[in-house]
Amino acid sequence: MDLNLRQVRAFVSVVQVGSFTRAAALLNLSQPALTVQIQRLEEMLNARLLDRTSRTVAPTRLGRELLPVFERVLRDLDAVVVDTRDLAARRHGVVRVATLPSFAASVLSDAIVRFRAEHPAVTFRIKDVLAQRVLDLVREEEADLGIVGGDVRDPEIGVLHRTRDALHVIYPADHPIGALPRVTIAALAEHPLILMDPATSVRAVVDRAFVGSGRLPRVACEATYMMTAVSMVRAGLGLTILPGAAREIRAEPLLRSRPIDDPLFERPVCLIKKAGRTMPPAAEAFCRMVADRLADPGGTAAGAAPGP
Repeated sequence: MDLNLRQVRAFVSVVQVGSFTRAAALLNLSQPALTVQIQRLEEMLNARLLDRTSRTVAPTRLGRELLPVFERVLRDLDAVVVDTRDLAARRHGVVRVATLPSFAASVLSDAIVRFRAEHPAVTFRIKDVLAQRVLDLVREEEADLGIVGGDVRDPEIGVLHRTRDALHVIYPADHPIGALPRVTIAALAEHPLILMDPATSVRAVVDRAFVGSGRLPRVACEATYMMTAVSMVRAGLGLTILPGAAREIRAEPLLRSRPIDDPLFERPVCLIKKAGRTMPPAAEAFCRMVADRLADPGGTAAGAAPGP
């Protein structure tokens, strides 16, 4: 069927205002053009919808029955157009982000605060998960964006921004490592360590650094979550190694944090999306803000955690 919305809108307008002349003015059409739209609609439906005289126009019984259906179609379409324009203008929408927990509590939180100041109707769905799960969620298009540690070499993943995150050692305030002029891998190897789970990007960096130096870490415990590792340091079980972006240490007045003076203890960080896919407008705008925050040395991944 070649039924089109111009014909439907013409019919609804004529019935609502009760006049071809007024309906033509409302639709910014000439009266003959409006008449043609109505005629084509009736021909398409093979039914008369309007009874016309030289002075009056009124819907037929079938026209009265179709009127609420056509009105609902036009309302729904108008709502779709408004919603789509709002989405395109980033006035509302949902941004889905998969991220490592360390960035969920730092870079991402800062970026969301700034973004919502300009776009208060945009909402966020955050999945703070381990590195491999971030990749899976982006690959499966369950997340518009991802923030992940490590180099990403996957044809299904597009890298939007790359940066690096320096790792820090976390230790009790009175620990002797705090008195050293610099923290080296040799110094770390002398103390028991609470290391992150082998599935984490932080652990991959730490393992490569120790293997590259020909040393073995003294592993006291392993933890999946950074807050768990921090709690173990507070309990005196050893030192831990966390990203500079991690904020867990800031809530611990008896613990300190120092960068490790070794380029091997740097974690690549990637902002990613599904390769070849167009992001929703709100997600695209937010992506630019996250990239800016990742590149900002004052308050993100490149920034320093509290010192000794």
